[in-house]
Amino acid sequence: MSYLVLARKWRPQTFSDLTGQGHVSQTLKNAIDSGRIAHAFLFTGARGVGKTSSARILAKALNCEQGMSPEPCNQCPACLEITAGTSVDVLEIDGASNTGVDDIRELRENVKYLPSRLRYKIFIIDEVHMLSTSAFNALLKTLEEPPPHVKFVFATTEPHKVPITILSRCQRFDFKRIPLGQVVERLRYIVDQERIAISDGALTVVARKGDGSMRDSLSVLDQVLAFCGDQVRDEEVASLLGVVDRRLLLEASASVLARDTARALGVAAKVDGYGYSMRQFCGELIDHFRNLTILVAVADPRDLLDLSEAELAALREQAAQAPLPDLQRHLATLLRAEGEMAQSSYPRLLLEMALIKMATLAPLMPVDELLERLKKIEAGGGGGVADARAQWRPTAASPAPSPAARPPEQRPAPPASSSAPAARPAGGGTPAPVRPAPGAAATTAPAAPVLRRTGDEWADFVAFVKGAKMPLGSMLERGSPLAVTAERLEIGFPEGSFVLTSLRDGDSLASLKELATRFFGAEPAVVLKAMRGGGGEAPPNLLEKKRVETERRQADLREAAASHPVVSVALDVFDGTIAEVIPLEQREKL
Repeated sequence: MSYLVLARKWRPQTFSDLTGQGHVSQTLKNAIDSGRIAHAFLFTGARGVGKTSSARILAKALNCEQGMSPEPCNQCPACLEITAGTSVDVLEIDGASNTGVDDIRELRENVKYLPSRLRYKIFIIDEVHMLSTSAFNALLKTLEEPPPHVKFVFATTEPHKVPITILSRCQRFDFKRIPLGQVVERLRYIVDQERIAISDGALTVVARKGDGSMRDSLSVLDQVLAFCGDQVRDEEVASLLGVVDRRLLLEASASVLARDTARALGVAAKVDGYGYSMRQFCGELIDHFRNLTILVAVADPRDLLDLSEAELAALREQAAQAPLPDLQRHLATLLRAEGEMAQSSYPRLLLEMALIKMATLAPLMPVDELLERLKKIEAGGGGGVADARAQWRPTAASPAPSPAARPPEQRPAPPASSSAPAARPAGGGTPAPVRPAPGAAATTAPAAPVLRRTGDEWADFVAFVKGAKMPLGSMLERGSPLAVTAERLEIGFPEGSFVLTSLRDGDSLASLKELATRFFGAEPAVVLKAMRGGGGEAPPNLLEKKRVETERRQADLREAAASHPVVSVALDVFDGTIAEVIPLEQREKL
């Protein structure tokens, strides 16, 4: 006699045998008891959870020769024929291979005839979502008003693909994924009946491989028995199925929580030595830390965790010493590493770095305690702010930092008077008097732009022009000073630029010559030169110089902030990095 696989041999034959679908079996039994039997049913759910088996049990319950009963006898000819799939009145149709409208038309013709020997003619259509739109439309009228001797049972794993017009004509039952514990319990019953020696741990591995499907779990068990025979060892199951030994997961989490980096790296070496996939191990480690997190966060996590009692006990021991914030950070580290492994050629290195980071992660501190420490630092209790401020005082060996980087009390006070200081010539010496512009107006007229001498004639001239005519000065900022004297003012601009074209306009050029005469006290020749290829060795314009100066100042500020003792303490406490440095005077303006 040919071998019958476990999934077929131990297929449920009554509603009581149905594993993990109590809500479905109880509803159907009550409907049969009360006589409230719908003409069409839709069974939905994942593969291998009992949809087709429930359809056959329902067919037997409605057609049993002992009378309609919630539990068929499974002894009469009608029950035996339905179980064997040979009944002419219970038709199982594969929706994937009978998708056309012609197939449904044939079914509609068949519906008209009374059953040959049973009470009801029952049509079971598996994977009904595979039917074509025209086939569904052909089925609608028959499905809405079928003859009293006909019942329809549809099964599908993708109910969202079934038209709403079909759904509205059926009683829908959603089959759930079977919990791990119930799968293990059913497997234990089966192996005991088959007289197979296997541990609960190995059955848990088999059930977890089935991923909530009873049929898949039985198929995996068949594979294990073909390899191991009637005496099954745990090591053989783990080796055959390619799953990671949970002892490695427990050892990895224990080493991380104990901050033992050497032991954590030893786990990575074992994973590599056993030939496990690094990414698969990382994924199972993520699931392991997720279980730990739920154990810590939830008082009764049994409904949230697919774990056996032995596994729960082992996890509870570790969860007792694991703070919830630390577990969340460990999960974030593992998720990042698992994502990077998909594109990396060095998965072991990524796993090792993740384990090291987790094992050396600084523990989080309660906010109240952290604020208390910061108050002590500010009060100078640990020599924090007071000593830090002392370090900012300039000495002969080290120049003073920029005003923005100093503590507030050490910044220079603003000048007492708002009047402009006397300008100095580039070469030093006595300050040059401020020269009024030719034809200056009386005191009631608008004030003329003030001449300031900083030693940079070009910058001073541009500032002077901006004070008189802002648009003209803004255009000069984009020019390179080629010659700046009282006799010749030569400015370079990129060839064909908008600024060069605008300045060559008659009014703009006349205004520029007038302002140059007022600034230099003479009439320099104003030359606007077009430069090709970026200007070669031409000096940078003022915008470029400002950008370089801003970057240099920002770098100085970041360096000063990073070296500040208070900032260093804050970075260590929060395990953070400096994202942005804003000068204090700029912050006051925000």
